[in-house]
Amino acid sequence: MTVTDVRKETENLALVLTNRFTAPVERVWQVWADPRLLERWWGPPTYPATVTDHDLTPGGDIRYFMTGPEGAKYHGFWRVTAVDAPHSLEFEDGFADDGGRPNTDMPVSRTRVTLVADDAGGTVMTLTSSYDSAEDMDKLLGMGVIEGITLALNQVDALVTA
Repeated sequence: MTVTDVRKETENLALVLTNRFTAPVERVWQVWADPRLLERWWGPPTYPATVTDHDLTPGGDIRYFMTGPEGAKYHGFWRVTAVDAPHSLEFEDGFADDGGRPNTDMPVSRTRVTLVADDAGGTVMTLTSSYDSAEDMDKLLGMGVIEGITLALNQVDALVTA
């Protein structure tokens, strides 16, 4: 299992997940940079992702949908705000309609991903998602975000050690 720590920081309106991989930083970076690899882990195993747009540059958009077990599609977007390959990535993460347009009825979180080499040649990846309000955070966490992202992240190890 790659997720080693999950912290809900209520006072900071943040969710922090820490992951450890035996693969080097450059290899772990590829699960974000390669849309075909991203599809293989973004979303819980029973909700596979399909990436329809992938512009991993500041100001770029990443659009995707996850397909549930009954065939329903759940659309989402990332608006990339910063990239320092292969060390960090920042993006706004939100729900979208079928056309990929942001769903303004749902909260948007801001996510920062950092990749740091450890002493053994592996990588520590930290995802910090921050929210505008306690209500936004509670709404998304109440929808199962912690469980979903943990299941998703636990699929990365198989991709970076292959």
